[in-house]
Amino acid sequence: MLQRLLKEPFRQTPLPFRRQPTILSALPQNSLNQQSFELNYRIICNHLVDFTREKNLLKGQSFHAHVVKSGMQIVPLICHHLMNFYAKLELPYCSEQIFHESQFISSTTWSSIVSSFVQNELPLRGLEYFKLLLRNDGMFPDDYIFPCATKACAMINDYCFGQSVHCLAVKIGFEVNVFVGSSVVDMYAKCGNLLDARKVFDEMPEKNVVTWSGMIYGYAQMGEDEEALKLFKNALWEGLEVNDFTFSSVIRVCGYSTLFELGKQMHGLCLKLSYDETSFVGSALISMYSKSGMIEGAYRVFNEVSDKNLGMWNAMLIACAQHADTKSVFELFKKMENTGMKPNFITFLCILYACSHAGLVKEGKHYFGTMKEYGIEPGSQHYASMVDLLGRAGKLQEAMKLIEEMPMQPTESVWGALLTGCRIHGNTELASSVADRVFELGPVSPGLHVLLSNAYAAAGRYQEAAKARKMLRDSGQKKETGLSWVEEGNRIHTFAAEDRTHEFSEEIYRKLDELGEDMERDGYVADTTCVLKEVGAEEKSQTIKYHSERLAIAFALITFPPERPIRVMKNLRVCGDCHVAIKFMSKCTGRIIIVRDNNRFHRFEKGKCSCGDYW
Repeated sequence: MLQRLLKEPFRQTPLPFRRQPTILSALPQNSLNQQSFELNYRIICNHLVDFTREKNLLKGQSFHAHVVKSGMQIVPLICHHLMNFYAKLELPYCSEQIFHESQFISSTTWSSIVSSFVQNELPLRGLEYFKLLLRNDGMFPDDYIFPCATKACAMINDYCFGQSVHCLAVKIGFEVNVFVGSSVVDMYAKCGNLLDARKVFDEMPEKNVVTWSGMIYGYAQMGEDEEALKLFKNALWEGLEVNDFTFSSVIRVCGYSTLFELGKQMHGLCLKLSYDETSFVGSALISMYSKSGMIEGAYRVFNEVSDKNLGMWNAMLIACAQHADTKSVFELFKKMENTGMKPNFITFLCILYACSHAGLVKEGKHYFGTMKEYGIEPGSQHYASMVDLLGRAGKLQEAMKLIEEMPMQPTESVWGALLTGCRIHGNTELASSVADRVFELGPVSPGLHVLLSNAYAAAGRYQEAAKARKMLRDSGQKKETGLSWVEEGNRIHTFAAEDRTHEFSEEIYRKLDELGEDMERDGYVADTTCVLKEVGAEEKSQTIKYHSERLAIAFALITFPPERPIRVMKNLRVCGDCHVAIKFMSKCTGRIIIVRDNNRFHRFEKGKCSCGDYW
């Protein structure tokens, strides 16, 4: 595997390296006595550390000039501090210049250059220097360089390269090092190989908070929520002093699993341990409150954290977008710019998402067009958001033109966005044409099959819809079952359409029947066009009446106290009739009902929905 690390040529060959003699012997004769040298050395290092902490570029550059004039740039540790300074100020190529000008290259200098590129999101460049290090006789990676290399592998999701780095670490005896082992666990977890990550984790003779956090994060990232929570519990039992990264991973699990009560307990624990104002925890808490339907909690966390990183701004942007607070999205973006925070590709995804779900075509085009001004090239996800925006607004031909002009191959997300627009506006001809092009590409996800089937069924073309469903069955795939769930106490209650397996089924159906009578008196009429099956009108009416979200709401109505908002989570999009019905439910019961489907949040209150009936 070592040959694998060395096989690619380095794009720029640095100056020849020499083994490092003693520092004093390298100094010009009579230039400094040892005492004054050591004094200057300590002063320079302390100042560079201060400038790095302050991120003061002008002072740092001035001091860099002083270092060069005094001849102290020959000291490897001073070069390390200079490289670290420029790396922290997001100037990795300045670090690279210092590296090439260094006369004496130590392991610290090597770790600095690799780290400089990795922490500035240039992992491939960092790995090139790692490979160059391996080509130098007498120089080997150490417990500072290995973690940088494995982090770079995780960033590019290169499992094979990461495995090669791990193999090299084992060969030269670093597999038992807690720092190297932790970085390997984190790398395997982020590459999605939990088996290898857990194997390294279990075999480590010593574990630190990074080891535990990396493993917990891996389980959380792969949706293994129960395992992540078990591991966190084990860490606490062993007396581990968890850090902000550990808490952020666990809180994200609570958000993904909509374990709101547990998430609040984690928030309380963060408050006790003073981790509540860190950016990692702040971002996770914003996401958790938002995903649980409590946007007020997300706002509160955001406002309480004084030092916000880009992750926090993005988390708050997407929270506002999902909760239909589009005005706040634009306001936050302006505030973010005013603070000097530079947006990234995720920031623009949040803004385009907000525009798409509010029907703001003009604004969406504006922000899509200004991405390049920030040095961001639109990716396939940005194009998918624009197609979704145009499709929902009925501009299907314009969306198709945008797809044809994409500089990359359209992804399933892009085609899915267009098919969604076709279904909403009943354009089955375009949907059929799109389907032909998609199926030519080979196997596709069940979601695209379902979108096509629904588009045909919505137009009453049931034979074509049945054909699309048959293609799904023939491919050996299954349509995702529609589920809705609510959290009550320490239990999650899950429902499917027409489900009668719940212990309170009798009371739930009785409540729905009673509520249905009240709704009809208030003017509710079932919209059976949402039933995409060729069945009779009466059967359609019965099918709609007992959709999963209605069962979940009825359960909450008979079990939750009157003052408590009802939060229902769904894995699929809420249908049009259920959306109307829940508005009537909120009006008849006087309850706040929050529904999260796979697109956004709907807050129903006094017969109205926060989405403005555009979703």
